[in-house]
Amino acid sequence: MDVTEWLLDADPSIRWQVMRDLTDTPAEVIAAQRARVATEGWGARLLSLQGADGQWGCGTYSPKWISTTYTMLLLRLLGLDPESAGARAAIERVRDGVTWEGRGGKPFFGGERETGVNGMVLVLGAYFRVTGELVEELLEWLLGQQLEDGGWNCRAPERSKRSSFNTTILALEALLEFERSNSAGPAVTAARYRGEEYLLERRLFRFAVDRRGDQVGVDAVLLPAAMALRRASRARLSPFHRRSSR
Repeated sequence: MDVTEWLLDADPSIRWQVMRDLTDTPAEVIAAQRARVATEGWGARLLSLQGADGQWGCGTYSPKWISTTYTMLLLRLLGLDPESAGARAAIERVRDGVTWEGRGGKPFFGGERETGVNGMVLVLGAYFRVTGELVEELLEWLLGQQLEDGGWNCRAPERSKRSSFNTTILALEALLEFERSNSAGPAVTAARYRGEEYLLERRLFRFAVDRRGDQVGVDAVLLPAAMALRRASRARLSPFHRRSSR
C-alpha cells in the first residue's frame, strides 16, 4: 500500500481532501465523500457532542482544544460542508445560544476583545456563511486593527506597535475566507495583501528589529516561524504563494 492508498483508507474528512489534492477523482465523487463528514466518523462525532445550549466543552473559548471555538475550528479543518444540514443546525445553536463569558452576554459571532481570538471567530463566520451586522462589524474592527507594518498583534494597540506572525496569520485566514465566500469588498483584499507583504518582508522568520534596534536572528524566533509556516500552508494563501518567490 502506498501513501495515497493509506490516506484514502481513512476517515471521510481525510479521504475527501486526499481525493481533491492528490488524485484525479471527479468533482462529484469528491463532493459525495465530503458530505459524509457530517454523518460519519470524526465530523459526525464532534457534531453529536454539541450541547443543547450550542456549546462544546462547556465553554466558549476555554477549556482550550475542546471548547466551542476550537471544536468549530476543527470541524472547518475536517472540511464539514457549511451547507450540510448538520452544519446549519450546529451553527444556528451557536448563534442563538453561545455568548462570551464576561462580556455581558455578547453573542459568539460578535467577537471578543483579543485580535487573535476575533480572527478565529471571523474565519468561522465566513466559512459557515454566517451573515448579519455582528459579523460585518467584527470584520470592520479587524481591518481597523491592522498596524502600520501591515500585520496584526494581539496586544495592539495598547502594548505593541509591531505585528506578530501568529496573529497576522489568523487575520489573513479570516480575510481570505471572506473573499472565498464572496462577501468581501476591495478593502478586505487590500488589507490581506498588506498582511502578506509583512510576512514576505520578514521572510517568515524574523522581526524587523529587536529592542536594541538590531536585526533579530533566526534562533530567537524559530518557534513563531514554524507556527507561521504551518498556518500559512493550512490556509492555502494562493496569492501569497504566487508572490513569495520574489
